[in-house]
Amino acid sequence: MNFTDLNLIEPIAKAIQEQGYTNPTPIQEKSIPEIIQGKDFLGCAQTGTGKTAAFAIPILQNLSKNKPSNHIKALILTPTRELAIQIEENIQAYGKYLPLKHLVIFGGVKQGNQEAALRKGIDILVATPGRLLDFIAQGIISLKNLEIFVLDEADRMLDMGFVHDVKRVIKLLPQKRQTLFFSATMPKEIQKLADSILNNPVKVEVTPVSSTAETIKQSVYFVERDNKLNLLTHILKNNISDSVLVFARTKHGADKIARKLQKDNITTEAIHGNKSQNARQNALNNFKSGKTRVLVATDIAARGIDIDELKYVVNFELSDVSETYVHRIGRTGRAGAEGTSISFVDGLDLLNLKNTEKLIGMKIPVIKNHPFHTDDLVAQKRDSNNKPVSAGAGANKPRSSRPGTSRPNNNKKKPDSTAGPISFKKPKNKNFTRKK
Repeated sequence: MNFTDLNLIEPIAKAIQEQGYTNPTPIQEKSIPEIIQGKDFLGCAQTGTGKTAAFAIPILQNLSKNKPSNHIKALILTPTRELAIQIEENIQAYGKYLPLKHLVIFGGVKQGNQEAALRKGIDILVATPGRLLDFIAQGIISLKNLEIFVLDEADRMLDMGFVHDVKRVIKLLPQKRQTLFFSATMPKEIQKLADSILNNPVKVEVTPVSSTAETIKQSVYFVERDNKLNLLTHILKNNISDSVLVFARTKHGADKIARKLQKDNITTEAIHGNKSQNARQNALNNFKSGKTRVLVATDIAARGIDIDELKYVVNFELSDVSETYVHRIGRTGRAGAEGTSISFVDGLDLLNLKNTEKLIGMKIPVIKNHPFHTDDLVAQKRDSNNKPVSAGAGANKPRSSRPGTSRPNNNKKKPDSTAGPISFKKPKNKNFTRKK
């Protein structure tokens, strides 16, 4: 199917053609015709499947039929500033030949400019929950004329503790409206929320979260914990010349990686929950423009950041949540493009590697031709403070006396709280060691 088969109006068809779109993705193909007809929609689709266009294009088409007004007709609610900005940029691109006015609002910045734009009147509002509720409480925003409501990244809302804010927003919406609900996963809490706000929806599930894109070349590097920073510098200087997105487990770890790479004359910035909104956005813009070669991020960036033609993602550590691996590497290999994912695995990562491979249903190939490879890793666990459990506390003892097999106790920071709660589950087989 081509986009020309979707009966889009000429201004939108022209705009998406200029974006280089020819064939809709599965979620776009299945959602656009149904949403144009005004039906409620429930889409389960992971990041990178093109779901922003799946709801933005039909919203633009449907609202183009309305007479100009100063009332908000469509509200797109999303969990993070980065994702909100991305969605509004896409709306700008797809609707560039339409007279519809749109705006993105979020917290962490002064409200003056956002308030001024709202008072001039807009048709489409993209918002994060906190700033939206602030403006509603101040009487700056009214949703009484709303026709379309989009809840995007619903499971992420749950992870970040925004579900109560979302429910407060829903109570303020008109009963008669079209509702579009998107989530990468559908836990019971999210399914219950969807059932409470959708009216006989069309349901589409595309690419379950347990799968990774076939266009992504995945690999694992076994490395002692003390050698991870040196390995990263090595591959950036010898194997990769492109931009790289690096995922760190903690905010402290992200900053440490950035400092090491900067010291090695590799342009690097870090983004995480302790950075201001402006600092995070500036770092992201620098990375997108190529001014910064390496962006180090905690899982605050695992979803919702769209970086054109990103070829490389490096997992400096693996997350305890296996699904996070899928979201992280989904930053590359987007829209059918090829990408490469590299995961550094030490003793603290072995159990997470096992769980990740079980989730995605494949063994990730091990790359040995690097100067820091080791075959002597032994599974270790972290305590509640994210520190390695010492042998005296019940951890496995190393199988060899090779120098460097013990891990220093220097990773003292907790995971980035902005990325949502992380579950520390006791593995069934605590003696797991990756087979050679």
